[in-house]
Amino acid sequence: MAVTLVNPKGLPQPEVYRQLSIATGSRLVFLAGQVARDADGRKVGEGDLAAQVEQAYLNIGTALAEVGGSFDDVAKLTVYVVDWSPEKMPLLGEGVARAAAKLGVDPVKPITLLGVAALGEPDLLVEVEATAVLD
Repeated sequence: MAVTLVNPKGLPQPEVYRQLSIATGSRLVFLAGQVARDADGRKVGEGDLAAQVEQAYLNIGTALAEVGGSFDDVAKLTVYVVDWSPEKMPLLGEGVARAAAKLGVDPVKPITLLGVAALGEPDLLVEVEATAVLD
């Protein structure tokens, strides 16, 4: 595997993400932000944050599979959530867990979570961008 995830001593030890990733592969993959759209561009999970998170993560897995990788190769995620509040954390976690179960992966990665006022389309609640490293 090209990516090793670490929670270094001397930093908080979160269970839901890792503080850093060490990449040793030779190909960097930068994915555009993925949203709740299926392969035909249809909306998925309108008004449902967990469903939209799940679809965005599944889209990342699909994109990486196309170039010979998988979600396991993700080195860093940035998650943009419309009108973020801590009360939304369980829904975020639910969507991540459902996607991880479908992908058969450990979804714990270094992550930056940002609350935003809006995304590119009014029905979108979340957008997830990823950087991956492939051998």
